[in-house]
Amino acid sequence: MKEAIAPGKIILSGEHSVLYGQPALAIAVNRYARARILAHPFPARVLFDLFNLRHHKDLTVKALKRVKARVSRDYHDFLKGERGIKDVLKLPQELSQFALSHFLEEHDRYSDQGIHLKTESSIPIGCGMGSSAAMILAVKFALAHHFNEVIDKERLFQLALEVENLQHGRSSGLDLRVSLQGGALEYCEGIFTSMSMPSVPLYLVNTGSPLSSTGECVMHARTIFEKTNLAAEMGAVTLAVKQALNQNNLSDLQKAISANHQLLLNLGVVPLAVQKFIQAIEAKGGAAKICGAGSLQGDAAGMVLIACEDDPSEICAQYAYIAEPLVGDSDGLRIV
Repeated sequence: MKEAIAPGKIILSGEHSVLYGQPALAIAVNRYARARILAHPFPARVLFDLFNLRHHKDLTVKALKRVKARVSRDYHDFLKGERGIKDVLKLPQELSQFALSHFLEEHDRYSDQGIHLKTESSIPIGCGMGSSAAMILAVKFALAHHFNEVIDKERLFQLALEVENLQHGRSSGLDLRVSLQGGALEYCEGIFTSMSMPSVPLYLVNTGSPLSSTGECVMHARTIFEKTNLAAEMGAVTLAVKQALNQNNLSDLQKAISANHQLLLNLGVVPLAVQKFIQAIEAKGGAAKICGAGSLQGDAAGMVLIACEDDPSEICAQYAYIAEPLVGDSDGLRIV
């Protein structure tokens, strides 16, 4: 049985400031959300088999429509300032439920045969790797393949963006575009430009799921960006990262990553425990920074990017972390 797979992503530079007209650099990586569609023996029913969430539930189409309607109402309340973004999707499985229902409605497939959706993912949830975007794309593309629907990728992007907004409030679309297209991309104010894949030694470390949501960190950052010149400073650092990558200059890249880390400290989204870990990396001649929204509380901040000549596994082990080489994905969303 074929399945749709969509890669996760890492932001090399430009997290947060990308929402304020500044460039961001991102790369698709070899961790994937996977979705398969099977036939359900009963019509007008949908069986959700979501492995990572340990969720196995059979819903009628009528019940699924109620979930979609409730989530849509709550999102409109969020847009009006009457509800927090964490109150829109009340349960983790509602993201896949909404994505599937959204597709069925868009393509008028509610009256077709029953559906069995199976998903699993190797992308850590809530760690800045675009797990939500990848799963939305995988579910929708698997449905299109199952129903033999020819769906333009630009249309797929727009439909997926509507769903991702439910998770993050107002998405820039960066996660979706990188997962959809694959490779390395520069993004600025709605325009995506392909880049060469990095060839300098880069590593990833998962510090754990942040206690703060992306939406909470974005809302916190907004108050700072509106009062300071921090967004422009981040934009300048991102251009320095881009130049260093283009020139394959590890030393310059480390300087730019360290500067990026300092700006994220100023933003208040790097927990103390992660700060101490990054200090240890810097003490050994490397550079490191968080790759996503970070966190306003707790000890975890999702994924950390490390640029260093030597394998940082020994230092990471002292903090109970595991370092893995960054391996890119050039193909993006696809059927395998």
